[in-house]
Amino acid sequence: MLEHMKGAIFDLDGVIVDTAKYHFLAWRSLAGELGFPFTEADNERLKGVSRMRSLDILLEIGGRSFSEAEKLAMAEKKNRLYVEYISQLDESELLPGVRAYLSSLRARGVAVALGSASKNAAFILDKLNIAELFDTVVDGNKVSRAKPDPEVFLTACRELGLEPQDCVVFEDAEAGLAAGKAAGMYVVGIGRPELLKAADLVISGLHEL
Repeated sequence: MLEHMKGAIFDLDGVIVDTAKYHFLAWRSLAGELGFPFTEADNERLKGVSRMRSLDILLEIGGRSFSEAEKLAMAEKKNRLYVEYISQLDESELLPGVRAYLSSLRARGVAVALGSASKNAAFILDKLNIAELFDTVVDGNKVSRAKPDPEVFLTACRELGLEPQDCVVFEDAEAGLAAGKAAGMYVVGIGRPELLKAADLVISGLHEL
């Protein structure tokens, strides 16, 4: 399938760059202010889900509840912390093989999209100096339904002018794999095979391709 794809749709965190560590630091800081611990194991539950759903999970872990207005303020605070961290990003934080693989796809005439829940995706691509390698960016500012809903990938596919069966999704999270499958696309999992059972193919990183 990889040889015949017309479009490639990439998740951001864990596929292009590892920003999960910055999300973790920001969520942990928020949890600390609320008076409970937040571990890296807890953070695994937040991968691939939206900011507000992540906050709900965090508050479940801490056994706390707040009004919608208070939660919106907390989500904004977490995002400000996160943006402070990622404003230091540069090309050195690209995961291995990313630039070479994206460049090779473009050379072959494959259309390239980003499909991410992140509302900071365009900012991050600029920081990494790879924005020009994407034909379109579909992020949390363009879609309202979080993975495992397929909206983000179907929107990217539409913006590329392609059919789902002609696109390949590159994902590192279970929710993302489920979204890609629900969209009717071939799915490449990036990470450990035992955690990515729904993928059609599992690799350790784009450098393998």
